[in-house]
Amino acid sequence: MEEIDRRIITLLARDGRMSFTDLARETGLSVSAVHQRVRRLEKRGVIRGYAALIDYDAIGLPLTAFISIKPIDPAAPDDAPQRLEHLTAVEACHSVAGDESYILKVRVASPQALEDLLQRIRAAANVSTRTTVVLSTPYEHRPPDLSALDGTD
Repeated sequence: MEEIDRRIITLLARDGRMSFTDLARETGLSVSAVHQRVRRLEKRGVIRGYAALIDYDAIGLPLTAFISIKPIDPAAPDDAPQRLEHLTAVEACHSVAGDESYILKVRVASPQALEDLLQRIRAAANVSTRTTVVLSTPYEHRPPDLSALDGTD
């Protein structure tokens, strides 16, 4: 990947609504050249989409937790992600190495809602759980450091 494409990705990761004009100014390219590069990055799947960053406290989902799950029966099919995809409180599902099979990131309204969700997860996927409640989030959604890819820091 070219350095200019890495720069465009970094800028868009910081502000997905940055205009082509502003991208052109930041990269030293013409507006049409930036437009072509962004479209090419989208077509290649490097840029998969654009999303709004939500203030979860403001919408009534202040409690974030990470739930590690592992099957109760190790011989059972590894289909927990499919069994849990209907639970909209599950924001992310990561397959992991270690004692657990997956780590789920969830957002809920209250400790009671978390307890209810844990019961639903256990029942739907036939798993045991270990939960870590987030107390605060100093940072999240940081753009990738693509400078390390070109040999500079």
